[in-house]
Amino acid sequence: MKDFSGRIAVITGGGSGMGRELARQLVVEGCNVAICDVSTEAMDETKRRCEAQNPAQVRVTTHFADVSVEDHYKRFREQLIEQHSTDKIHLLFNNAGIGGGGSVVTDPREEWERTFNICWGGVYLGVRTFLPLLVKADEARIINTSSISGFWAAIRPSQPHTAYSAAKFAVKGFTEALINDLRLNAPHVKCAVVMPGHVGTAVNANTRKVLSGADCDQLSADQLAKMRLTLARTGVDHDAMSDQDIQRMMDDQDRAFQDNAPLTAAAAAKIILDGVKSDRWRILVGHHAHIIDELVRRAPEQAYTQEFYDNWIATRAIIPK
Repeated sequence: MKDFSGRIAVITGGGSGMGRELARQLVVEGCNVAICDVSTEAMDETKRRCEAQNPAQVRVTTHFADVSVEDHYKRFREQLIEQHSTDKIHLLFNNAGIGGGGSVVTDPREEWERTFNICWGGVYLGVRTFLPLLVKADEARIINTSSISGFWAAIRPSQPHTAYSAAKFAVKGFTEALINDLRLNAPHVKCAVVMPGHVGTAVNANTRKVLSGADCDQLSADQLAKMRLTLARTGVDHDAMSDQDIQRMMDDQDRAFQDNAPLTAAAAAKIILDGVKSDRWRILVGHHAHIIDELVRRAPEQAYTQEFYDNWIATRAIIPK
């Protein structure tokens, strides 16, 4: 698929971050897009940006959907069929995801499963829901977003990362298994797995909103307690810190995560779309992803030791932005 003009793309998590940038760049190339998200306000902003640079006047539609709920997906599909007057799509970007649910031991089961069901279930249900429309196209692509956490189940020694990592490993394995499945049963449909490193997005703040069920960035009581536990593990004296102090610290960390990332969401989206055009099934996004991939492959038995993590930090410090 060398160009996207005249195609129809579905993008989950299209309200912000890489999803928004995928939509914007596809529209510039003349591709019609249908995005879903749990924030109508964020989707409206994505649509506004797309329409502001829409030389071909392609169609951009927005659809409220929680990707962990199959009925939401089915409603999304029916709306797309009606609003785009089509029975087929050409591109499916299973991009939606959140963090959270780090520990299967100490975190609430509900939070753990919420993270897992969005990051893994959203991909699985996305494929199940839209595969019939992809099969009807002359050629089609499924692009599933995993992560470097899909081949290295860690974030830092002081912080468990099981829900997110387990989900992203599942996405990677599912996509690789799809390669032969599609080759045998729908050879005109191909798939790719996307594995980004650190990309500048608002995923941290968005995660808190989704897990708390509140449309704000304020930490819940459970989230504050969890943050205090993390601080204690890292040797930070938090007893004198008020809840407001911790909230400010988290807000600062969220801004730093987005603003100081080695790769912007726009740059990440371009890498993904170039990978699709090049017919690659394994798309590493950013220097961080390439370096971690190399380190894990070189010494898999040491991947979860402090020495490995220290080596990664030292290497990351010299990676050019």
